[in-house]
Amino acid sequence: MDENKDNKDNIDKEANKTKIGNVAKEFSGTKVDNVDLGEGVLKKSSSKTLIVFLAAFTSFITAFSTSAIAVAIPSIANQFVIDAILQNWLATSFLLTIAVFSVPFGKLSGKYGLKKFFIIGILVFLIGSVGATFSFSAYSLIFFRIIQGIAAAMLNVAGFALVTEALPPQERGKGIGLTISSVYIGLTLAPVLGGILTKNLGWQSIFYVIIPLLFIPLILAVWKVKDEWITGENDPFDFSGTIIYSAGILLFMYGFTILNELNGLILTIIGIALLIGFGIWELRQKFPVFHVELFKNVRFSSSSLAALISYLATFVVTYILNYHLQYIEGMDPQTTGLILIVTPALMAIIAPFSGNLSDKIEPQKLAAIGMGFVTVAIFILIFLDKGTPLSVIIIAMILQGIGYGIFSSPNTNSIMGSVSRKFAPIASATVSTVRVIGQTMSLGMLTVIFAIVMGSVQIVPKYYPLLTQSSQIACIIATMLCIIAVFASLVGMKSNTKMNNNS
Repeated sequence: MDENKDNKDNIDKEANKTKIGNVAKEFSGTKVDNVDLGEGVLKKSSSKTLIVFLAAFTSFITAFSTSAIAVAIPSIANQFVIDAILQNWLATSFLLTIAVFSVPFGKLSGKYGLKKFFIIGILVFLIGSVGATFSFSAYSLIFFRIIQGIAAAMLNVAGFALVTEALPPQERGKGIGLTISSVYIGLTLAPVLGGILTKNLGWQSIFYVIIPLLFIPLILAVWKVKDEWITGENDPFDFSGTIIYSAGILLFMYGFTILNELNGLILTIIGIALLIGFGIWELRQKFPVFHVELFKNVRFSSSSLAALISYLATFVVTYILNYHLQYIEGMDPQTTGLILIVTPALMAIIAPFSGNLSDKIEPQKLAAIGMGFVTVAIFILIFLDKGTPLSVIIIAMILQGIGYGIFSSPNTNSIMGSVSRKFAPIASATVSTVRVIGQTMSLGMLTVIFAIVMGSVQIVPKYYPLLTQSSQIACIIATMLCIIAVFASLVGMKSNTKMNNNS
């Protein structure tokens, strides 16, 4: 009798194992090597450690590329003789491109395979980096920065989705934390290496160092990652929705950077109208390029909003301090880079710990605490002027580094963990999109303030008081935004939406 019962139990267990394997196949599109019934976690033949390393390493490269050029901008502006507004576009073009392509890439990466998309992203980044070294004008450099931006969008979307797919839910926060930490390591080294390279070898050398680094993840991804992750392979691609979104976000972001002009206001309004139309269109599609209904999830929407506002408020600080130290204080790029290391270094140190902690306690509570620190930091910088002691600036940078290190990993874990694994590429695209939209709007805000306060002029000594005034206005706005981000982080905690722990 007991033997018959044992045989029945074994048969039921095998049936359940097969059922879970089939469900996992349906939602992840990956090869099923084994399924752990105890945790319900799909085990893949590709090493979890390798996947996290690849996502982290490419995140480091894209972050380095985003910020290394910041300390080189004054040198580039001097060589190409460009005004303050155009020089901001050397950074804005990269970020705007990521914003335009992240959403459609979120769908395409799942449709054609995360690994494949990841590899193509590396190859495109190589092309953009090589082209940037041969730039003969500000406009040619902006063109190749756009190519790099396309590649960065591919890598960002595929990278976070790979981590979400490869790691079980109870390890996801730790993996995300390590990936985000690598972003901050890139941001940490960017001003230092960017300053040293610019001063001693010229700004082109910033792109020289990226080229050999790209071969490391390329070789590993091609030869060591055996699996492919596919979702919605047979789903048709929504080209109409993609065109509406791309046009809408492009017009909105570009219009925002020239909001002080009538044309900018018109373009911004048209862009917003198109984005609203995009949302309505997507809700009617059986196979949308972006699942707008995800925003009905309060945790997902509030965490995404908090991320958007936080990047809008904080990204501009690096440029404010960079301009202040080089123009107002007369420091060279190398010295400026060494000072700017403080904030991202602390982010890099704290992010893995806060990510790991967010697997154990409420991530949005951690995010709100982090943004509280950031609010205090930027409030201090409202009073930045020629007489501000360097020690006060560094204290503000320390507070911002601690705060954002506490905020970023839990906030990302909240976004990625609030949806099922089927939507991991879409959630990853959301993380990437809100980040670069916030960053682009942040630079756009500074550009508009420059245009209103200074006009289209080169930054020379007689305009330094206006530069200081512009920085103070930007910090006032950023402080108010940080306060809003604190409340946005807390909203999701009051909802009934639970963190998704399904594989």
